[in-house]
Amino acid sequence: MDITIHSCFLPHDDPEASLAFYRDILGFEPRNDVGYEGMRWITVGPAAQPDTSIVLYPPGADPGITEDERRMITEMMAKGTYATLLLATKDLDATFMRLQAQDVEVVQEPTDQPYGVRDCAIRDPAGNLIRIQERR
Repeated sequence: MDITIHSCFLPHDDPEASLAFYRDILGFEPRNDVGYEGMRWITVGPAAQPDTSIVLYPPGADPGITEDERRMITEMMAKGTYATLLLATKDLDATFMRLQAQDVEVVQEPTDQPYGVRDCAIRDPAGNLIRIQERR
């Protein structure tokens, strides 16, 4: 089999804030920006990985979601428990210092984890947890 990761989806509740975060703070390139019926899907990704993207989407866009489910998703996003993204970098401390200087919400400073990785955690404007691991 020849299977690769093409896209993953992360919810947003403010398309402009999400675009600014992923483009201006993380340095991802915008790839697509689609609006439909007052909603907006924004595709971003690292320039060095043109075949891998993150689609920032309105979480209530799925027509199969009930109003109670939409409310629960909104509550989970506000608490930062709805979605997670795992990224990697060669120099975690330098990356963390740059992120901290951009005034991102820090969840965890760089830490050596008992399971063998060194990582930190931040949140994007929608509350999504982003863990950044140091590549070894």
